[in-house]
Amino acid sequence: MSQTCLILASSLLLLLFIPIASSSLPLSSSGSRSLLRALTGGKPAGVDYAVDLNATSFDAVLRDTPVTYAIVEFFANWCPACRNYKPQYEKVARLFNGPDAVHPGILLMGRVDCASKINSDLCDKFSVSHYPMLFWGPPSKFPSGGWQPTEEKSEILAIEVEDARTADKLIAWINKKLGSSYSLDDDNFENEHLPSNISDPQQIARAVYDVEEATASAFEIIFKHKMIKSETRASLIKFLQILVAHHPSKRCREGSAEVLVNFDDLNPPDTWLASEQEAIDNGNAVLGTFRICGKDIPRGYWMFCRGSRNDTRGFSCGLWVLLHSLSVRIDDKESQFAFTTTCDFVNSFFVCEECRQHFHKMCSSVKSPFGTSRDFVLWLWSTHNKVNERLMEEEASLGTGDPKFPKMIWPPKQLCPACYGSNNKAKDRRNEVDWDMDEVYRFLVDFYGKTLVSLYKNKDVGHEVLSGSSEDTVASTNAVVVPVGAALAIALASCAFGALACYWRSRQKSRKYYHQLHSLKNI
Repeated sequence: MSQTCLILASSLLLLLFIPIASSSLPLSSSGSRSLLRALTGGKPAGVDYAVDLNATSFDAVLRDTPVTYAIVEFFANWCPACRNYKPQYEKVARLFNGPDAVHPGILLMGRVDCASKINSDLCDKFSVSHYPMLFWGPPSKFPSGGWQPTEEKSEILAIEVEDARTADKLIAWINKKLGSSYSLDDDNFENEHLPSNISDPQQIARAVYDVEEATASAFEIIFKHKMIKSETRASLIKFLQILVAHHPSKRCREGSAEVLVNFDDLNPPDTWLASEQEAIDNGNAVLGTFRICGKDIPRGYWMFCRGSRNDTRGFSCGLWVLLHSLSVRIDDKESQFAFTTTCDFVNSFFVCEECRQHFHKMCSSVKSPFGTSRDFVLWLWSTHNKVNERLMEEEASLGTGDPKFPKMIWPPKQLCPACYGSNNKAKDRRNEVDWDMDEVYRFLVDFYGKTLVSLYKNKDVGHEVLSGSSEDTVASTNAVVVPVGAALAIALASCAFGALACYWRSRQKSRKYYHQLHSLKNI
């Protein structure tokens, strides 16, 4: 029997890890999750803004950062000139690094200490001949390359000492390079040059970063608030199953699978009485150590979902994009499962009470089961527009909306002219638009499916895996149709998940903490 369980479980695990073909609800964002998140605004004097890099983190951080450019300083901690230069470098790093950066999403500023033995080969790779030495280039070019003084053509440039000697000179050099007008006196977060995600549909390609950020933040909230209870654990398991099969980010699919495999260990379903809450709390704490989208990397920028102020868009937008991206990737046979799972997840884990109740009400109004993925895609789209209609009125009366990104009915005509029929009475209310539902469906599948992941096809991303790190985030394919294997993974959840649970329990018996959690049980 144990061999049968192991075979069934192994088959399902292989199925879950097969690359899946590709085809936004407010929560309160949680605390620090990444290198740049730790570099929060309002820091006391003397606290670093530049990201400390070493031979272990260098490739992963620069490869995975969503910014357009990077500056890396190579220095030695014993060098007096380096110590004197550090405050100058930090003045510039304050403008660009961290979630509260004055100008986020543009430039990552890091530093490498060549006096540390672990970094000797890295510093040699960049031919560091004096301290400090600064290099500029696209972040993805740093892991795969280096710098040689005799090399004529290189996308990594050494910044001349005189051009970077002071903070004023360095920011002037950056402005000349970017054609910008940044100033060291800039201190208010204001995205003056935000690319419009209304007129340019390709902006959604950058939302993969936001979907990863939103996914990780949502699970941080769940673990932090100890929201996994006996009555909510099934909802979370089902949502994890959908993430494993259909999340647009490969590293989030793999991280979700890891959590799913360990879930029954850490949150056993059969605890009783006095031991139940303690076991559940312990499980929440241990699950909180997992990184559902992989190791920590610089985050907090919000690419597609960035608002014109720090307190707008961001997390809630990222969650909506996540739900839409899942909806366009499911198979027809999964549509009802995806609908009920999404509704249960929101009802069980959303900490915004008004949002939760409003969404639950819309879920409860659905009387007939969904038979196709198209039904679910259009229902979620319609639901999102209902939310936007409600928030449009509230934000207009309270003045709390983002002035550059006001709530609107989606999609606007600029993005999908064919979605609008000829008998529209108004442009800003969903129920007054004569929608062409076939065109709306085609637009949603393309926008949240193929276009969402297209950025990765154009990135120069290596496939090296650092020790202890997850793979690069790469969308699986640009296909719209989900393969039969993915649908089967969900369709067979009731029987196959039982086999997987059998396998998990066989592993649990050899784990010390499992016995501790089940001290009152005869396993």
